[in-house]
Amino acid sequence: MTNFNESLTLRSGITLKNRLVMAPMTVVLSFHDGTLTQEEIEHYASRSKGLGAIITGTANVTDNGRGWPGELTIASDEAIANLTVLSKAVHEQGARAILQIFHAGRMTNHQTIGEQPVSASAVAAEIAGAEEPRALSTEEIEAIIEAFGQATRRAIAAGFDGVEIHGANMYLIHQFFSPHSNRREDEWGGSLEKRAKFPLAVIDRVQKEVAKSNRPFAVGYRLSPVEATVPGIQFEDTLWLLEELKKKNLDYLHVSLKHFARKSNSEKFQEKSELAYIHEHLQGTLPLIGVGGVRTREDIEELLENAEIAAIGQQLLVDPEFAVKIAENRSDEIVKKPFGEAIKDLPMPHPMFKYLEKRYQ
Repeated sequence: MTNFNESLTLRSGITLKNRLVMAPMTVVLSFHDGTLTQEEIEHYASRSKGLGAIITGTANVTDNGRGWPGELTIASDEAIANLTVLSKAVHEQGARAILQIFHAGRMTNHQTIGEQPVSASAVAAEIAGAEEPRALSTEEIEAIIEAFGQATRRAIAAGFDGVEIHGANMYLIHQFFSPHSNRREDEWGGSLEKRAKFPLAVIDRVQKEVAKSNRPFAVGYRLSPVEATVPGIQFEDTLWLLEELKKKNLDYLHVSLKHFARKSNSEKFQEKSELAYIHEHLQGTLPLIGVGGVRTREDIEELLENAEIAAIGQQLLVDPEFAVKIAENRSDEIVKKPFGEAIKDLPMPHPMFKYLEKRYQ
C-alpha cells in the first residue's frame, strides 16, 4: 500500500509532494463566455492547501465543445492571461496545477452553444432531453484534434504543470470509443481499433505540443471503465484500451468512478473492484489515480491499496482544508455531514450553490 505522504515524480519530471489530488469537478463559476472569475480562482486556491495537485474542472477546447454555462474555456489565446492567474494561485499554496481539457460532443444543447451539438455519429444520448447530434466530418475531427493541441499550448503558456485529457463521462472522446455513440463506418469507427483512433490521436497531438516546450509538463488521461447503455463500453473493451494507453508516454491514468470500491457490471469481473482490476492490468507501467467516495483517512488508505494517487472530490467542496486535517491528524475536525446538508454551511457564489443544491437534494 502506498503512503499518501510519499512524493511521486511523474514520467515528465513533474513531482507531486504527496499522493493526494483534487478531483476535477463541475463548479459553474466561470463567466458566460468561459472567462475565469475571481471566485473561481479563490475556489481552487483555497482547496489546494496540503495537496500534491489540483485538477481543474473541464475546460472546453472549442466553442462548440462547451457543455454548460459557467464552464471554463481554453478555446482561444484570450484565456491565457486569466489562466496564468489561476495556476499561480494554486502554486502559491504549494500544489501542482493540472488543467482538464475536453469537448462535450453530444452532451450539450443548442441553447448552450447556439448550434446543433456534434458527435461521432448522429445518435442522441440516452438521457432526458438529449438532442440528436450531427455527425462530424473527417475535416472537423481533424480540427478538433488540433484544438486539443492548441489548448495544450495555452496551458503551457499559462504556467500549468500538466493537462488531463478527459476521455470519460460520456463526452466527445468517450463518444468516439463507445459503440453506442459511434456508429461510423469509416476510419474513425467500427472495430475497437477504429473507435480508439480518435482518443489516441488526441493524445499524440497533445504530446507533440508538449515536446515543443522546454520544461516538464505532465499529460494524464481520464476514462470511464464501463457504460450502462446497450450497446456500450464493456469492461473488456477498457482492458483492451489500457494496452494501447500503456504504449503512450502518459504521466498517469485517471479512472472516473462514483466510488473507488465499485465493482464492474460484467459477470466476468466480480472478484474485486474495477480499480483493482485496472491497477493489476497496468502492472506499474504508469501511475493510477483512483477516485470516488473519499471522506476519511481510512478511505484514502483503502483506495491506495489499488492506486498510486487518491483523488478527492466532493469532500473538498465542503471541507476545503481536508488534506491539511488529514496530514495533521485532525480527523475529528473533518466534515462528516451528508453533502446535501454540508453545502448549506459553506459561503459560496450563488450559481455554484444552486448547482450543488440541485445535485444533492
